[in-house]
Amino acid sequence: MTEEKRHPPLPTGVTRRPVRRYTTEGRLAPAEPDTVALEEPLDIRISGDTVAITMRTPGADRFLVTGFLFAEGLIHSAEDLGGLTHCGRPGEEGYGNIVEVTPAPGLVIDLERMGVSKRGTLTTAACGVCGRRSVDDLMATCAPVPPGPEIPASVLARATEHLRTVQPNFARTGGVHAAAALDETGSVLAAFEDVGRHNAVDKVVGALLLEHGLRSARASLPTAMRPTVLVVSGRVSFEIVQKAAVARCPVVASVSAGSSLAIDLAERAGITLATFVRNGRFNVYTHPERIREG
Repeated sequence: MTEEKRHPPLPTGVTRRPVRRYTTEGRLAPAEPDTVALEEPLDIRISGDTVAITMRTPGADRFLVTGFLFAEGLIHSAEDLGGLTHCGRPGEEGYGNIVEVTPAPGLVIDLERMGVSKRGTLTTAACGVCGRRSVDDLMATCAPVPPGPEIPASVLARATEHLRTVQPNFARTGGVHAAAALDETGSVLAAFEDVGRHNAVDKVVGALLLEHGLRSARASLPTAMRPTVLVVSGRVSFEIVQKAAVARCPVVASVSAGSSLAIDLAERAGITLATFVRNGRFNVYTHPERIREG
């Protein structure tokens, strides 16, 4: 058997590492190749200045960077981007792990507004300041999501089922998260995997900006669309609800639990937060008035 048949080429986002498995017979089996999630740094630069470095699954970097800048309030629509390219040359060490962003002509991106995010260190789900002041600071720049639309409880109860169909790398490795945006009928607008929950959400939001015309409330033109449900694997942290609030997404659905600060922010931001959405059931913590029984 040829090497290619024994170990076929892997898709983007996964790689192989040797593993020895401890068996029920009480011994370590010989080493064999194992499929694991790929994790590499991404250096995000604006006009040559590093604004953040995040550990992510390579792929869909264009969406990831766009969604990240949108969540930070540095851009408000796709029209704010003049260019977004990977630095270096194919084959060079580190190629693909640096993205240079050029603002649209006439737009000046104020990097001082990045605050704690402009630090050249890892941007993770644990980054940022915590506490109720965080909620106050965000709400000062992001108006609450307006009421509606109503969503059938049956659609919300099945929301996380869509993640199973968009997680090929999770099926291979068990080591990545996923996020998806749905419309009010439950149809998928965008979906991505990543080793980081926040990165998966940024990729989804970036795709909504670049492919569906999403804009923030502060954009000069009204948004062409608005997602109804943001679905995430794992737990819901403050940062996940923050990204939903900036994207004006009225419902967040999670496979797992929500944190106290995520619930507090969802209440203030006018977002319906549903957790443990699985097997046709869910728990709702905030703004249940959007949920229509049936």
